[in-house]
Amino acid sequence: MRSLLVVLLFTASIALWAQDSSPVPSKAQAPGSSSKTSRPVAQNPNLEPPRSDTVNVRDLGNDSGDSSSKDTQIDLTPPADDAKAHPKSSDVLEDVEGEPGSGDVNEMHPWDPHKAAKDVEVGDYYFKRKNYVGAESRYREALYYKDNDAIATYRLAICLEKMGRPDEAIAEFESYLRILPHGPQAEDARKAIDRLKTPSNTKAAK
Repeated sequence: MRSLLVVLLFTASIALWAQDSSPVPSKAQAPGSSSKTSRPVAQNPNLEPPRSDTVNVRDLGNDSGDSSSKDTQIDLTPPADDAKAHPKSSDVLEDVEGEPGSGDVNEMHPWDPHKAAKDVEVGDYYFKRKNYVGAESRYREALYYKDNDAIATYRLAICLEKMGRPDEAIAEFESYLRILPHGPQAEDARKAIDRLKTPSNTKAAK
């Protein structure tokens, strides 16, 4: 009986030793324990985003908008019907570049009504002293700083009439009537136009 008990204890001890030496399944592992059968972990993984200077432009394709590289060629040729739809577009570009052209591009002038009023005042000073050349220069400068100034236009017309330049005077009188068709000097401007258009009075204006 004693020998049977010894055999059972020996068998049970061998079974316990074999159970302790066998690997524990991953599901039965305690939290925080490691297993020899777990997946290998990559050493020093690169978690940085890809850098733009490492991208090969050839890999991005040839479609427009796929690349912002300075080597990307942009098609600047106009559409096939552009010359027909916009016949004067090339003339405008020539004018902007300062080359001769037939485009109607107005020169941009600085807007300074105070400067224009001062020029008219100085022009009147010269006009009263019969310095018509100086007066003309000031009136034109006033129109440079303030387009379509009625006073400067009318007084320039009178100045040109005094200088014996009837065609230019008529043009300025007509400009005044376009600005102020019912202005205070409108009637005088019409009379001046009629007077200057009469050949017999052209020399008298001098």
